[in-house]
Amino acid sequence: MLRRFTLQNVSRVSRLSKVKREAPLTCHEQRSFVSTTRTVRISPKTSAKKDDSIKKEDIQAAKVDSATMAAAKELVDNNVGPFPASDSFDQPFQEASSAQDWSRSFHGLSTQPFPREIADVLQEPIAPEDVEITPDGLLYLPEIKYRRILNRAFGPGGWGLAPRGDHSINKKNISREYALVCHGRFVSQARGEQDFFDITGLPTASEGCKSNALMRCCKDLGIASELWDPTFIRKFKKKHCVDVWAEHVVQKRKKKLWRRKDSTLEYPYKELSQD
Repeated sequence: MLRRFTLQNVSRVSRLSKVKREAPLTCHEQRSFVSTTRTVRISPKTSAKKDDSIKKEDIQAAKVDSATMAAAKELVDNNVGPFPASDSFDQPFQEASSAQDWSRSFHGLSTQPFPREIADVLQEPIAPEDVEITPDGLLYLPEIKYRRILNRAFGPGGWGLAPRGDHSINKKNISREYALVCHGRFVSQARGEQDFFDITGLPTASEGCKSNALMRCCKDLGIASELWDPTFIRKFKKKHCVDVWAEHVVQKRKKKLWRRKDSTLEYPYKELSQD
């Protein structure tokens, strides 16, 4: 007969395995223990024994895997108890891996500088024709330019953005934190954000959020660092940009907007004549 292994059996197993007995076990004392998912059977056909150990021949495996059998063998050989509960065997198998968990890891941070040939690509001055300006006067480098610089420095596949958490979404904005990893080393992390106007625009907004995080992370590599330099900003705007009066073609409101000297305003604004 098989009997369920409960907490009440624990003391019984310990007593049977530790106390030295002069007489053989009775049928009532020969127990079968069943964990919640696996079974170990102790044979009732046990002859009289002079010692207190249960011989290995008395144990027969019944629907047990190697891990359960090893635990049973240890119980018999070492004469210890009680028998392990089922949750000792039900842990999910985890394959050993040396890969980093980039959602938490800071592996490689500041361990050593990147080689000179990589640093030269990252820190080279940006070309004036690559710099754009927003209508309200903020200079920026298009996101694709950052990706091209990273590809030239580390090679395609030599860098990546790893999410450091879930998206945070409110009625008009989505944000998420990312880590920039280059050649297997943590470089920096930043939270990207993007506004949206309709729930159907969330997929596109999530991509904009990622791009925004990439541009912020690249500051730590020195990419386009001029764009955060007030002296460079003033000189660039004076030489390459101009603020003009413009009118909203639908609402007919007028305001001053910035643009590059070699560019024009985009819809829905129309530049007014300077007369």
